[in-house]
Amino acid sequence: MNMENKDITGQEKAQQKCEQEVLDLNSVINKVADGITLSDKKGLFELFNERMQEITGYTIEEANSQQDFTSLLYPDLKERQLALERLNELMAKKPYEEIETTIQAKNGAKKTLLVSTSLIEYKKRGMFLSIYHDITERKWFENELRQLVIKDSQTGLFNHRYLKEALDAASSRAKRQFSPLSVIMMDIDYFKSINDVYSHIFGDLVLKQFAEQLKKTVRAYDVVIRYGGEEFIIISSDTDRENALILAKRILDKINLYNFGDKKHVVKLKLSLAVASYPEDAAECGMDLVKCVDQILGKVKEGGGNRVFSYLDLKKEGKIITEKPSVHNLKLKIDKLTRRANQGLIEAILAFAKTIEMKDHYTGEHVEKTVHYATRMAEELNFPKDKIELIKQAAMLHDLGKVGISENILLKKSKLTKKEFEEIKKHPQIGIDIIRPIQALHPIIPFMLHHHERWDGTGYPYGLKRERIPLGARIIAIADVYQALVSHRPYRKAYSKREAMKMIKEGAGTHFDPDIVQVFLKILEEEK
Repeated sequence: MNMENKDITGQEKAQQKCEQEVLDLNSVINKVADGITLSDKKGLFELFNERMQEITGYTIEEANSQQDFTSLLYPDLKERQLALERLNELMAKKPYEEIETTIQAKNGAKKTLLVSTSLIEYKKRGMFLSIYHDITERKWFENELRQLVIKDSQTGLFNHRYLKEALDAASSRAKRQFSPLSVIMMDIDYFKSINDVYSHIFGDLVLKQFAEQLKKTVRAYDVVIRYGGEEFIIISSDTDRENALILAKRILDKINLYNFGDKKHVVKLKLSLAVASYPEDAAECGMDLVKCVDQILGKVKEGGGNRVFSYLDLKKEGKIITEKPSVHNLKLKIDKLTRRANQGLIEAILAFAKTIEMKDHYTGEHVEKTVHYATRMAEELNFPKDKIELIKQAAMLHDLGKVGISENILLKKSKLTKKEFEEIKKHPQIGIDIIRPIQALHPIIPFMLHHHERWDGTGYPYGLKRERIPLGARIIAIADVYQALVSHRPYRKAYSKREAMKMIKEGAGTHFDPDIVQVFLKILEEEK
C-alpha cells in the first residue's frame, strides 16, 4: 500500500471516529432531562434535543422551516419581547440571569420554563446555547397551595391572610399614581342568632350565598376579603369616599332585599358598613384605613346597625372618634383570626399534600403516618402548641418537592443510577421553591429543607451535622425513614415493624439524633 492510500485510510478513520463521537454526544444530549437548543443569530437550530421536542411538540425541521419560530413559542407579545431583549443583551455581552418564561406548545398547552442562555463560539460562529427546564407542574402546585393559604374555603373569597398583601399593593399604587383608595368593612348584624336558631350548617350556607351576592355587586377589580366570621372587607382602588359610600349603600340595599337560605328556611340579613378613604381620611398606609373602618364600624353597630357610615356621618351625629386608632387592638383581632384559620389551613395543606398521590401513590399514603409520628415525638418532647403545629405542617409537606421529579425515577423498580439519585436529592429544594411565596409557611422551611440531613453530616442538601440540623428536621427524618421502611416500594417489599425498629435503632448516632431515636422507640412501644 502506498503512502497516499495510508493517508486516505487514516483520514477515514479519523472522520469515522469524529462522527462516532458526535453520535455519542447526541445520544447523551438526548437523554438529558432538560430541553437543549443551539441556534445561530438568525434563529436557525443546529441542535434541538428530544426533550425540547417533547416540551414544544415541534421537531428541529419544523422549527427551522418557520420564518419566526419565536412567534410560535411566544404568541404573547410581552413574553416574546422579553425573550428577544434577553438575546439582545447576550449579543451585547451584557450580564444576564436565568429567567422564568411561558411558552405555547404545538398543541396549544402553556408551559412554564426556566431558561438559561449562553453565547458560545461553535464552528467559528457566535451561537446561542439554551437550556429549558420545564417547571409547569411545579408552578401549578405552587399556585394551588397559594390559593389554599389565601382563600377562605367556606366562601371562596380571599381570607385575612391576603389582606395586608392586597392593601400594601393598592396603597403603593395609590400613592405612586396620586389616585384615591377606599376600604369598606361590613358586618352581618345579629348573625349569631341565625346559627343558634337554624344551626351552623344553615349559617354556613347563608354566608356562602352572601359572599356570592357581594361578588356580583362589586366591580371586577375590587378585592373582596372575608375578614373573619361574619365580617368582610372590600378594597376598592381608584375610588374616593363619595363613590365608596355609593357602593356601600348599593350593597346594603341589595342585601336587605335578598332572601337567603334554602327551601325549608328563608332569612333576611341586616348589615352594618363603614367606609374610609385615602387621601380624605388620615391614613399613611393601607392598614391605617382598616383601623379607621374598624372603629367606625363599632360606632355604627352601637347605633343599631343596618347603616353605612364614614367619618362625615359620625361628625353629623356627634360621634366623632377622638382617640387614635388602636394598633394593639387590631393586632389582637388579626392574631385571633389567624389562630382560628390555622386549623383550616392545616386541613387544606393535608388535602393538598395528598394530591401528590397523582404522581406517586406511596407518597400520598406516606404523608399521614409521617405526620402522626412527627407530631407524637414533638408532643413527647414537650414542644409548645405552636411549635407542634409547625412540625405537623412540615411533615405534611416534607415530600412536596417530588412533584418536580420525573415519574420514571419515582416509580423505578430497580436501583437508581447516580444521576437519578442526584435528581431525587433536589426534591427538598423544589418543595421550598414552591412554598417560598407563601409568608405563612416560611417557619417550616428549615424543617422541610433539611429532613434528609444525617447526624454524622453525610446527608443532603448541605451536609449539616449534629445540632446544626434543625430539631424539627431531625424529628421528621426519623418519622419519614421509619414509615418508608414499613411501606411497600416499587423496588422492594415492606420491612416488618420489628425490623424497621431495629434499623432505626442501629441508625442512632450516625443517621439520626440518638436522643430523639429513644423518644421514637418509646412511642412505638407504647403504641403496640
